[in-house]
Amino acid sequence: MYRSAQRRRSTSGRNKRIIAVLATLVVFGGVITVTQISNAGDRRNRGGGRPPATQCSPAPGATAPAGQANVTETRQNGRTVRNYWGDGQACTTTPASPAPTTDSSGQPNQPATGAPTTAAPPAPLEFGPDECGEGNGLEIHDGFQNGNRCVDTQMGEVANADQNPTLLITQSPRTVRVNEPFTFRVSTRNLIRDRFLPAGQGGYYVDMSILNNQGLVRGHFHSACRQLNSTNAAPDPAPAPAFFVATEDRAGGAAPDVIEIRVPGLATRGTFQCASWAGDASHRIPMMQRANQIPAFDAFRLTVR
Repeated sequence: MYRSAQRRRSTSGRNKRIIAVLATLVVFGGVITVTQISNAGDRRNRGGGRPPATQCSPAPGATAPAGQANVTETRQNGRTVRNYWGDGQACTTTPASPAPTTDSSGQPNQPATGAPTTAAPPAPLEFGPDECGEGNGLEIHDGFQNGNRCVDTQMGEVANADQNPTLLITQSPRTVRVNEPFTFRVSTRNLIRDRFLPAGQGGYYVDMSILNNQGLVRGHFHSACRQLNSTNAAPDPAPAPAFFVATEDRAGGAAPDVIEIRVPGLATRGTFQCASWAGDASHRIPMMQRANQIPAFDAFRLTVR
């Protein structure tokens, strides 16, 4: 009888332990579910009511001409063209660590020299990180124009090769005088210019790339002019350009069309690089199906006398 009672107590104890474990798992699963739902909600609500970044201010060359609003409108091709002048921001950035200048033995890095050799079969790809949690532990990008961050927005949708966007500057001046207004013409194809999230309001790198029902990317395009200190070396990327504007007009499509970019003038003499490039909803150059396709951008040189 004692052994029977002991077995009952032992069985009862095991049952209590099993019930306790199951209850713990249920609670833990509920916490995970709530956390996932909360995180998804946080992600969906990113940018909603986000205040402007206190460390950001309008950059030189990104403001509208004197007496004009930050969003100017013109009529072209029977429709309204909007230029967003205040969207080029100057933000405080955290410099990234410089690339090493020496090899593993402490010797200076040198470019490869010598005759080409027969290449061996390629090794299997070693994929790197594909999410911020696997990277360098940088702070998550918050939609404002700050560097040294990790962008956790998915890249999004890419169109077929024959529907990838292209852009060409079809007409531009070679020389202008200081502060002389001038115009250049930009043609785009396969770009629906109807999606623009102001970067200055936290819309930078926030949305993934989206196609419309015809498989064309939605976005806008940018134009800028910057002064070149040298034409023999790549320029310093940090300074704000002398002119910058983002353009959307709720038009564009599979057939190419043309938009005029009207620059109110450049204030200094010298050689300038003026460029236009397509942007998706979050200002990234739209993706291309193939690696050998030229992205949607173009540029020209301009002498200011």
